[in-house]
Amino acid sequence: MNLVIKNIKQLVTVSASGGRTKTGEEMSEIGIVENAKVVCLDGRIAWTGKTEERGIPIPDGTSEIDASGKVVLPGFVDSHTHMVFAGHRALEFAMRASGASYSEIAREGGGILNTITHVRKASKKELKRQAARYMSDMMKHGTTTVEIKSGYGLDMDSEIKMLEVINELKHEEMMTVVPTFIGAHAIPPEHKGNPTEYVRLVKEKMIPYVSEKKLAQFCDVFCEQEYFGLRESEDILAKAKSAGLSLKLHADELSALGGAQLAGNVGAVSADHLEHITDDGISALRDNGVVATVLPGVSFFLNHGYAPARKLIDAGVAVAIASDFNPGSCMSYSMPMMMTIACTQMRMSPEEALVASTLNGAAALNMSSTHGSIETGKQADMIIADVSDYRFLAYHFGQNHITTVIKNGTILEF
Repeated sequence: MNLVIKNIKQLVTVSASGGRTKTGEEMSEIGIVENAKVVCLDGRIAWTGKTEERGIPIPDGTSEIDASGKVVLPGFVDSHTHMVFAGHRALEFAMRASGASYSEIAREGGGILNTITHVRKASKKELKRQAARYMSDMMKHGTTTVEIKSGYGLDMDSEIKMLEVINELKHEEMMTVVPTFIGAHAIPPEHKGNPTEYVRLVKEKMIPYVSEKKLAQFCDVFCEQEYFGLRESEDILAKAKSAGLSLKLHADELSALGGAQLAGNVGAVSADHLEHITDDGISALRDNGVVATVLPGVSFFLNHGYAPARKLIDAGVAVAIASDFNPGSCMSYSMPMMMTIACTQMRMSPEEALVASTLNGAAALNMSSTHGSIETGKQADMIIADVSDYRFLAYHFGQNHITTVIKNGTILEF
């Protein structure tokens, strides 16, 4: 589709001039153009500049939007979610609010095992219907690209069922969807007494099948004590890499185990969570070009410590923000809300939070050459916000300011 957006009060390009990420002081540079115009041809950004400039020839029949008084930004890239699930965990939320501990909730049948039980019972149709509804709402809040993980099946059939759902959504919905396999999310109940056998199943059965059927672009592992240790995580990731999958890692969420260093050593694209990352871990991410994906909604929802985003940025690490949307630790997919929490609790500026939610989020998916900023040649994924200043997205929280979502140059109707 061809489209012109004109009279834009603020065009926020997040231009990286061809760079993969923004780091350090660059994360404060968001490329604002006042009274701007964007031309999209065949679903891609063809030209940006001032409204009064001639720019490039516009084909007959091109659609036009007058964005007077509004802000245009890149669509949000949510690079870490567990959006395909069944059931809910509202009771656990209420139990936590009343003071129950994680172990107490687990004894009542809660936690990840609760979701596993529901996912195993659910049909593909049920999983897909719920995820599609969440995806539609997510787009209304400005997200145009999303990563979705498996990991709530934890047996061969259920993990494949989840990945097939994710891939069907990828091909049927407007949203850009990136599938991630995380069979190593937890030890399932039937393998509790023999976790080594489950690791063998992941390595020798699940990963080869996922790779052969091209069901995922990434392999992720929850590297943590009582889940998958450093050696187990490294073995799983090495197998995934040899099978042609790119790598991610849930790292240093509950303890300073050394997941960030492992992410650097294995060449992971991103290390996510990082609430307990050490100085050595920060250096490993920076020196190996690993994107640090922080998940402010999780710390807010569970009321525990935040990842040291300020320290990561000041050290020169590329920081991304994602929602971690899931039924247990962050039942929210609003990227503007994640930006608000990052600003108020993690000492990030509105500009840094915006870069982290767009360009650097795309880099965490190996997609920043085509997504995450409004630059010539990139995919025309944009959002229009009915605000006078881009800072309102994080400042005026709890309100959805997005009035128009544009995907591949097409204006979406909800």
